[in-house]
Amino acid sequence: MLSSRLISVIDKLYVYPFRNILSREMFGYGVCGVTNMILDAVWYFIIYHYVVAERYVDIDFVVISPHIMSLIIVFPITFFTGFWLNRYVAFRATSERSGRQLLRYALSVIGAIVLNYVFMKFFVEHIGIWPTPSKIITTAVSTIYSFIAAKYFTFRKSI
Repeated sequence: MLSSRLISVIDKLYVYPFRNILSREMFGYGVCGVTNMILDAVWYFIIYHYVVAERYVDIDFVVISPHIMSLIIVFPITFFTGFWLNRYVAFRATSERSGRQLLRYALSVIGAIVLNYVFMKFFVEHIGIWPTPSKIITTAVSTIYSFIAAKYFTFRKSI
């Protein structure tokens, strides 16, 4: 099973100095988060440059900028890979039903969407940073929020 292989790789990477600094759960969450963040950046780059092709998208009632349209397209991909990685690799000890966790995950992701939208608009349109680096910075900020939500809301241990 893929999750077992990923857990095995994480266990092999969980060595000094990580062992002295982070719990195994936090380390696993970090590895899963970095993996999903890399996938997100790669998908964003491909979609921004080759699918959206750096063009504004007119859908009759609104015109969407290329960096926001790319964000919209990438979101479902990283939503499900992030949920899967967290549920079956990072927080595998949980006994909560997956449907309930998926709903909690969706709620916590709504906050991340808002953060992503606000920061992308700010970095690209107000500061003038290129879209791909802006996306990477935005993802780092939303990762902090996401860890807190995952640890204490979505994948919290049952009492």
